Amino acid sequence: MAQKLEGSPARASRGRAVLAATSAMLLALVVAGCGAHHPVAKPSPGGGTSPLTGLPGEAGRILAVKIDNIVNARPQTGVNAADVVYAIEVEGGIARFLAIYDSNHLPAGDSIGPVRSARESDLPILQQYGKVDFAYSGALTKFLPVLAAADVYNASPDQAANAYVRSQSRVAPFNQYVAPSGILRDFPNAAPAKDIGFRFGAAPAGGVPTDSYSARMPAASFTFSWSPAQGKYLVALDGKPGQTTDGGQLGAPTVVVQKVAETTSPRGFEDDPGVPSPYAPTVGSGAAVFLRDGKAYTGSWSRPDPGSGTTFSYAGQPMPFHSGQVWVILEPA
Repeated sequence: MAQKLEGSPARASRGRAVLAATSAMLLALVVAGCGAHHPVAKPSPGGGTSPLTGLPGEAGRILAVKIDNIVNARPQTGVNAADVVYAIEVEGGIARFLAIYDSNHLPAGDSIGPVRSARESDLPILQQYGKVDFAYSGALTKFLPVLAAADVYNASPDQAANAYVRSQSRVAPFNQYVAPSGILRDFPNAAPAKDIGFRFGAAPAGGVPTDSYSARMPAASFTFSWSPAQGKYLVALDGKPGQTTDGGQLGAPTVVVQKVAETTSPRGFEDDPGVPSPYAPTVGSGAAVFLRDGKAYTGSWSRPDPGSGTTFSYAGQPMPFHSGQVWVILEPA
């Protein structure tokens, strides 16, 4: 039954306008769910919506942390609090994480790790975020001058010793953790979160129902299993559930499998004599698979230069991500 509007003609007119606006909004929501390719939201850092997750909240300063992913480093701490998690191939074909955090929503326990060393692939990824705080445990000797000259705030234990601790419950080098509050205190000028190309909105038409999808590196695998109850893809690492120290499981509502033309270090770095370091290029273009809402969408990615963000496309349009954490797996093509 329609609500009776009482009062003055002006108030009645305002009431009819509210009802009309509400009806239009409901109609728009219905249309959005009908499967047509729809406009996607471009989050604004100043508009109260995170440009990295599409969730409400003002953009904070960015902290990037390099996190180990070898079996000895599991379960990790603080990964589920990240806005974006990149999985990148390192020596021996294993994977490590580069996790991106907004200072306005950090892990509850103020701890992230285990922290491991920086790699050449990290810097081009971070370049699209602006000059951010970068926490890592060390690097190849030949890479250290490159890091020192890079457009990041270097926040390793050499520059911020008081922000790092060694856990007594694990053996080195898998026991170093960083307090994000300490890094942000010591390096307060990091760039705020900004648009790096992510778009958020309802799922587009198409896609293939996908309960499980796997991405691989030479010595690492990631399996994403759709959980309708949790509304996200749960992560298995090398065939085992990716647990966190708080008892939860790693998982995200949006997963991007970004196919990259894996190569060796452009600077000729070697992890061991005669063994070139792997390198994952994120400038250029290639194929991509997007997982969200229980479906897989095959599309593409493009990033014309290091200073620009990455465009993710499906069916010739920007691919809308589900709001929340985003995982990006840099899978060798």
